[in-house]
Parts: sequence; C-alpha cells; structure tokens
Amino acid sequence: MTDEKNVEQQCADFREMFEAIRGEVGRVIVGHEDIVDSVLIALFSGGHVLLEGVPGLGKTLLVRTLGSALSLEFRRIQFTPDLMPADIAGTNLVVEDATSGRKEFQFQKGPIFGQIILADEVNRATPKTQSAMLEAMQEHSVTSGGQVRKLLEPFMVLATQNPIEQEGTYPLPEAQLDRFFFKLLVTYSNREQLKAVLDRTTTGREPQAQTVADAAKILWAQKLVRRVVVAEHVQDYAIRLVLATHPQGEFATTMVNQFVRFGSSPRGVQAVVLAAKVWAMLDERYHVSFDDVARSVLPALRHRLLLNFEGQAEGIQTDEVLIEVLKNTPKTVEDKVIA
Repeated sequence: MTDEKNVEQQCADFREMFEAIRGEVGRVIVGHEDIVDSVLIALFSGGHVLLEGVPGLGKTLLVRTLGSALSLEFRRIQFTPDLMPADIAGTNLVVEDATSGRKEFQFQKGPIFGQIILADEVNRATPKTQSAMLEAMQEHSVTSGGQVRKLLEPFMVLATQNPIEQEGTYPLPEAQLDRFFFKLLVTYSNREQLKAVLDRTTTGREPQAQTVADAAKILWAQKLVRRVVVAEHVQDYAIRLVLATHPQGEFATTMVNQFVRFGSSPRGVQAVVLAAKVWAMLDERYHVSFDDVARSVLPALRHRLLLNFEGQAEGIQTDEVLIEVLKNTPKTVEDKVIA
C-alpha cells in the first residue's frame, strides 16, 4: 500500500509539473494547445521534435518560451546553406599560452553543447551539415579530434522547417528524420486566437514565461515515465500498428501496400509506447490503454513512412495512410476490425 501511495504521489507531482510548464508556455503562446502538449510529451519521453509550418505561426517563439520555462541552457542554431558542421559541433583551435608561449589545440564548443537546442529552418543546411546533428541526437555526444564529449542532460533538439519555399532547401534524410520522436504540423490560428495574439503583441504588455522546472525535475520525470506499466496485449497493439506500415507485411493495409515504399523503423514503436505512457499519467493512470497508443501514432509515425512513386504522384499524405492503419488494425488479435 505504501508503494502504491508513493506511485500515486509521484504521478500527481508529475502532472503538477506538466501543468505548470504548460501554463507558463500558454502565457506567451496563443492556442496550439495540442502542439504544446506534444512538445512536452516528447521532452518527458527524452525525444526530439520536428515542427513543420509556414512562417509566422510561432514555432520559434514556442521553443524560446519553453527554454524560459525550464532552467536549462538554451541555444539557437540558424541553419543556412553556408553553415558548416564545425559551426554546430565545435572545433579544435590552436591556442598559445601567454606565459610559456607554448601552442596547443583547445576544443571550442559549438552551440550543440546546450540542453534545449533550436535548430531553426533545419532543411536549409546542406546534408553534410545536417549530418552533424545525428550523433548528438542519438548518442547525446559529440566526437571531435578522436575524443567523445558528452552533452548535458536533459538534451532536446526542436527543429523547425517550412513546407513551402523549397528553393535552396535540402530535404532531411530518412536517417535524421527517424531520430525525431515527433513530427508536429503547426497550423494557422483561428479568429479568437488572432485577436489574443494582437492583444498580447501590439499593446506593449507582452507576457513572459517564468521558470518552473529544472534539469533534476525533468530527469526524474523521464525516469518515472519509463516505469509506467504496459500490458502485453496493449504492447502487442502498438507493435502491430507499426508492422502494419510495412508494405506486403502480415498486417499491412491496402493503402500501405499501394502507396508506401518503406514503413516505420523500431524507433517508431518506441516513440508510440513512450508517448502513450505520458498520456496515461496525464489521465491519472499508471498503466497504458489502447487509446493512449492510438493517439500517439500520427505524430510518432508520420515522418517515418516513405511513400513510393505512386503515393507521391497521387498526393497521398502519410497521415491518411496512418488513419487507415488505425481503422483496420484490431486492438486484440481475437477482435474483428474496429471502425
């Protein structure tokens, strides 16, 4: 009973911290509640986020505000075609000792040595420069001059990209896309939200987010999330959903077989389950439900499906394919298809 009460208290503390961060971000960001929640879910799952949307929707402001609400080192990297890998990771410089006159190599850290990293317009840098992010995002380390340097924890990359103005851009390679926990689509604000934006930004009374959590609290929450229970049959549901994205596979749907070239990697099912664990805790449960898994599928898998030529020619969106997968994958193997 004591352990059960302790778990309940920890879950309550987690929800309180989540609500506090959400509240501070909401003081600055108007609307986009689903985007804010998804970013926080990725944070507490230990993942990275790719934000896609046209200019002016507040993607960069969201990341900056999150950095203000958390007592973490915030760094911004503006990706441009002339950006070099050393501009991100850092480089060895020759430094002369003022006393002895002796010269030696000294590593100068790049902006990747932060904790909340804003990779702004990440698809405007060359593939060589984009690849400089791969080790940092996966291993949380940077290798330079044969030496491995660990990054500070927690570490999170929030990258933005513009779906229009594709001239002078370089599509992110699948290997890098797969390292993003979520891909979130930022949409336009509605009438009431635009009014609130004007009230906050044109009157000289712009609100500021206050710090409500630090690194220790976030690391504690990340460990707590991984302890949430997932029953075997719920876990199997998540597995079958991901396997259903593999064309010609046992669980593949009609649209997958027709329009998908490659399905999700194992990182996809990891992201689905971890996100589902956070959703469960936010719903005051310490076990994952089928619905928790289902609501995590689109943001976790939409960037992990590679369409074939027919899918691209038909203008098919990966979300359409995933919605069909959700519709046609039974929650348990004994069930029939659930509408």
